[in-house]
Amino acid sequence: MSKASILHQTFTLELNPGVYVRGDIRVKEEGGRKPVLLFAHGFKGFKDWAFFPYASERFARQDFAVVTFNFSHNGVNEHDFDELDKFGQNTYSQEQADLSAVLSAVLEGGIPLAERLDTEQIFIVGHSRGGGNSVLFAAEHPEIRGVVTWNGIADVNLFGAAFREQVLQDGVGYVENARTKQQMPIGAAFFEDLERNRERLDITAKAAALRTPVLFIQGKQDSERLLEGYRKLQNAAPHHRFAALEGANHTFGTVHPFAGTTDDLERAIALTGAFFAPLLKRKAVSEE
Repeated sequence: MSKASILHQTFTLELNPGVYVRGDIRVKEEGGRKPVLLFAHGFKGFKDWAFFPYASERFARQDFAVVTFNFSHNGVNEHDFDELDKFGQNTYSQEQADLSAVLSAVLEGGIPLAERLDTEQIFIVGHSRGGGNSVLFAAEHPEIRGVVTWNGIADVNLFGAAFREQVLQDGVGYVENARTKQQMPIGAAFFEDLERNRERLDITAKAAALRTPVLFIQGKQDSERLLEGYRKLQNAAPHHRFAALEGANHTFGTVHPFAGTTDDLERAIALTGAFFAPLLKRKAVSEE
């Protein structure tokens, strides 16, 4: 593995008054411009959760400029879920707008180390709900050259019918965070957004129509709901690539706070890099 220094800077994008996307960029100090890798977290996740900083550095050492970020309504400002009011207002449409803001900032030189980014080569990796978001985003943004999902969702509705009805009736419902024990609000806006944008947010249909190359990586010890979604994607979009990891769970065996890498995480990182490699436009040595 390269021992070159990794440059790491943070940034904040203000989407609206009081609405921020906070992010990090990591890129190897040596060499010319690097292809950009957007790395999207999932439900009850954030940019500093568990394996994200570690995997970001690993991808930076594979010669990507890696952009991690908190979705604006993920509930995290400075530490674990200190903005639960925003979490309760989150929607997929908001997350798609957040991704658009990040992409625009990359393309327009609006984040640190912009001079080190090859903006003609942009890729995206998403974990869990971030995987579903990545497919949806690539469907509307041809700038994305390749997508990898890590235990990604195939259905935007993460909840049962009874919970949906209760939230629509009461205006809010709660799900427990198993790690922090917080009761995390889900507002009616979440389900209203799904209903209003049913076609736009149909992950399986978007994957089936998508010509941008996608690799779906799925741990075989994940939840049955995600395994069923993986099979559904295989049937609907057989032109994409699929990799099932024997023994891997939803977080590839990692925990938060991060306690070190695992064989399953390393397999996911290696498969991702190998999938993107042939999609890269190699620049002539003279350009470096």
